Amino acid sequence: MGSILGDLEKQLLILYASQTGNAIDAAERLGREAERRGCPSVSVLSIDEFQPSDLPDNEVVIFVVSTTGQGDNPDSMKIFWRFLLQKNLTREWLKGVNYAVFGLGDSSYQKYNFVAKKLDKRLSDLGGTAIVERGLGDDQHPSGYEGALDPWMSALFNTLYQKIPKLLPNGPDFVTRDTISIDLPKVQILYHDAEEAMHPFSTSADLKYNGIQIESARMMTPGKLSGKNRPDCFLRMTKNHRLSRENCGKDVRHFEFEALSSSIDYEVGDVLEILPGQSPAAVDAFIKRCNLNPESYIIVQPRDKKNLGSSNHSLFPVKIKSFIELTMDVASASPRRYFFEIMSHFATAEHEKERLQYFASPEGRDDLYQYNQKERRTVLEVLEDFPSVQMPFEWLVQLVPPLKPRAFSIASSLSAHPNQVHLTVSVVSWTTPYKRIRTGLCSSWLASIDPQQGINIPAWFSRGSLPRPPPSLPLILVGPGTGCAPFRGFLEERAIQSNTVPTAPVLFFFGCRSEKDDFLYREFLLSLAERDGVLSESKGGGLFVAFSRDQPRKVYVQHRIREQSRKVWDLLAQGAAVFVAGSANKMPADVLAAFEEVVEREAGVAREAALRWIRTLEKAVFPHSRNTNKTAKHRTTSVQRKLHVRHRRIIDNGSSQSLKLNSLQNSVMAD
Repeated sequence: MGSILGDLEKQLLILYASQTGNAIDAAERLGREAERRGCPSVSVLSIDEFQPSDLPDNEVVIFVVSTTGQGDNPDSMKIFWRFLLQKNLTREWLKGVNYAVFGLGDSSYQKYNFVAKKLDKRLSDLGGTAIVERGLGDDQHPSGYEGALDPWMSALFNTLYQKIPKLLPNGPDFVTRDTISIDLPKVQILYHDAEEAMHPFSTSADLKYNGIQIESARMMTPGKLSGKNRPDCFLRMTKNHRLSRENCGKDVRHFEFEALSSSIDYEVGDVLEILPGQSPAAVDAFIKRCNLNPESYIIVQPRDKKNLGSSNHSLFPVKIKSFIELTMDVASASPRRYFFEIMSHFATAEHEKERLQYFASPEGRDDLYQYNQKERRTVLEVLEDFPSVQMPFEWLVQLVPPLKPRAFSIASSLSAHPNQVHLTVSVVSWTTPYKRIRTGLCSSWLASIDPQQGINIPAWFSRGSLPRPPPSLPLILVGPGTGCAPFRGFLEERAIQSNTVPTAPVLFFFGCRSEKDDFLYREFLLSLAERDGVLSESKGGGLFVAFSRDQPRKVYVQHRIREQSRKVWDLLAQGAAVFVAGSANKMPADVLAAFEEVVEREAGVAREAALRWIRTLEKAVFPHSRNTNKTAKHRTTSVQRKLHVRHRRIIDNGSSQSLKLNSLQNSVMAD
């Protein structure tokens, strides 16, 4: 029948599409709970490991899918989704297929769980039968996504037992914890002597060796790391400059890097991903707590030989300490719920075992969330809180959250700064409910670097969500705070272009708290607004700044947009592209509302008509020309909002005007 999954009548197939790892955890938990109910065969696969044409051959399929950015599919789901949208698939294509969908999202975003909702509808349209109503996990829930997963999973297993009892011969209820036995970890570790670990590359500062070492270590991790193995290049910091005033409550930095050993290639609007360094003291403490030999050489490989890909043949042994530094987030990320369950099996102190079992149980879910996620307790802190636990290294490799590259919008133009890349980064810091100070791993690490140290920084370049605009395209840029980062690159490039070719006008709306505290890139922006700069009135442009706290009434970028309604409308009428970058909170919606008011006022139409015009054709593609062979995909940082509107005619008192709002997007900095 074309399926790779064997006995389909007793097969429970769970497919996940994850961007940060939560969907993987939820899918694997579903698989474990099904096995505990006696399901004879469970397969848990990433959706890109499954042939979508085989979907009709499966009796039961459970989907666990995340929504990224502002309603976007995870990278692993894009091919699968394009297949489902084929017009030749009939309304009976999935007849006989029982499915269920659980989504992971964040209700603070406008398109909350959009991927799960559209997948559920498409599967139904193709003839599939929903086992239960789709579940929607919410990061804003007091217990995180598990607040919805637990009751949804209970309903799923109850209904599944009624419809197909052979799949759950032990019944739909949880088995007692006393009968739960620990499985083998998914990975096994091969230890090598130092002599066996010799390789043809120098162990000094040789960049080729460093790149292969990073690639080897990260290829050995049990989870997917978004393809971030060998870096595109190594960077060296040449400038670490504070943009915000000292003691103003915010620490915003301007970083400059130069490429080592190879030239770099990027366009304005692209993204730089950096693998952060971890605290040597934290890594050493983790190694000591886990009784590991930091000098041992290891290769990590799947216990299931079927998952041992041919690419692993190029691996060479890596020191345990290097493996931890490069792949395991031991002192920043919080462990998942399953980590506590496995810990309970290795606890020798009875009171620790009982507490860990409670944390891993459904009734302990809320307390675990308060102890773990809300406080952002790290793996190292959790292990130190339960000193009787000695987990085998195989389990730690499998369960410790992976160390992920952090993505930042590039704040420079390669034309203006050959072989350099610049970033604008807010150093992240916050206080937990128990008044503990936490800091962002990557932003704090970058801020601590002295350019004189000569540290080699692994980096990857990815295509951004903000396409490079041609010089003839009018621009309306809205970038409060560090949202100005990509637009600094836009403006640098437009300034260079203006020396040789005519360029279209640019309006830039910038916002910050105070003129004296955090007017980022003040001199640069003011210079472009003077004389014949690209933001000058003589060029049809303008710089409009909102200082929210410099007067009794707070003023934000959306207020400045309304004040400049005529200028904004005139550029929209010329086919301007609108780009918005910044906070993922209320700002994007407030800015959108301001543009709706501009259209309503200046076009003389009803608010409903203006809203329809703004929201029409959201999925239209903004033209993006690029002369490069790179295939790196953009990974959204915190939010990626796309609004592309093609030509639409607005009728006012019998007259018509053709307008084009090409793109309204936002993307923000990540830690």
